[in-house]
Amino acid sequence: MTTRTLRIAMNGITGRMGYRQHLVRSILPIRDQGGITLPDGTRVQVEPVLVGRNADKVAEIARRHDVELWSTDLDAVIADDATDVVFDASMTSLRAETLTRAMKAGKHVYTEKPTAETLAEAVELARLREGTGVTAGVVHDKLYLPGLVKLRRLVDEGFFGRILSLRGEFGYWVFEGEHQAAQRPSWNYRTEDGGGMTTDMFCHWNYVLEGILGAVRTVTATTVTHIPTRWDEQGREYAATADDAAYGIFDVQTPGGDPVVAQINSSWAVRVHRDELVEFQVDGTHGSAVAGLRRCVAQQRAHTPKPVWNPDLPVTEPFRDQWLEVPANADLDNGFKLQWEEFLADVVAGRPHRFDLLSAARGVQLAELGLRSSAEGRRLDVPEITL
Repeated sequence: MTTRTLRIAMNGITGRMGYRQHLVRSILPIRDQGGITLPDGTRVQVEPVLVGRNADKVAEIARRHDVELWSTDLDAVIADDATDVVFDASMTSLRAETLTRAMKAGKHVYTEKPTAETLAEAVELARLREGTGVTAGVVHDKLYLPGLVKLRRLVDEGFFGRILSLRGEFGYWVFEGEHQAAQRPSWNYRTEDGGGMTTDMFCHWNYVLEGILGAVRTVTATTVTHIPTRWDEQGREYAATADDAAYGIFDVQTPGGDPVVAQINSSWAVRVHRDELVEFQVDGTHGSAVAGLRRCVAQQRAHTPKPVWNPDLPVTEPFRDQWLEVPANADLDNGFKLQWEEFLADVVAGRPHRFDLLSAARGVQLAELGLRSSAEGRRLDVPEITL
């Protein structure tokens, strides 16, 4: 059996997502299970190189997880001939430059999103990938989550009939940082540092809508800064210059040409009264389903109750009990890890990853259009991007 090792430079692993999801729950489990096995029997092992600006933090993470290689010199790691893949989970404002240097050095790249602060930069990254021929992947983690895997299966099986609409609710209360520490970094709330709900989450919603329903054709959005003052990691008060909530309506077209209306509310200033932090409901002529991160429940047309509006009487219908659990029918691993494994297989095979930098550019485009729609107070078309 042939064994190949890929050295992966992991930039930004001192941050929440880089550390928890990509290092601890993806690359280290892949390493500890002995790598991945490709269809031809090749075993692919991973060797992480931890990269960050704070030497003490990076060294401690390396020690804690028995990782031999670490560095504070990203340029040197990118230039190293032994580096095969450069992964980036650092600040959005630094990402385009990092990915550009890596691809020009002939490295494969895997990255969080958004890939750039502007559509022009994101498109240029996609063009650069075309020119260099490297394999590039962008994290589309939500499509690998058990709940959305089940939802996509229902779409593929024709469960919904003609799909009419999608409604999404995402968010939770992020503490201001004054009396209780915030659960998110302060840069998320500063436009000048690349923060903002629309910039962050519309990239996700674009690939979720594409992956579940079809192409996004128009966007109407309202963005808001509900909490104007927050406190940073050092307890200092600062002005929140970025939006902390975005309310969007999207016209989506299925591959068959059917129109679907999608509504997604995103907020870091909302208290949760739902089963999960994100939920999507899809309604169709033959049935409906509600999917979260892990669960998915469905209701067929034949099992749909016939409620009657009567505000003078208490509700007696057990609505939640009338939905059936959608089984996984498979062992679904961590979504981040699953996409990492798919990406690594593509690297070894020398083929494009299905969620590439062009897909990411469409996400940046939707975020830009969402902010513009809110500023101008109107619905905007989403043009097709060509390289």
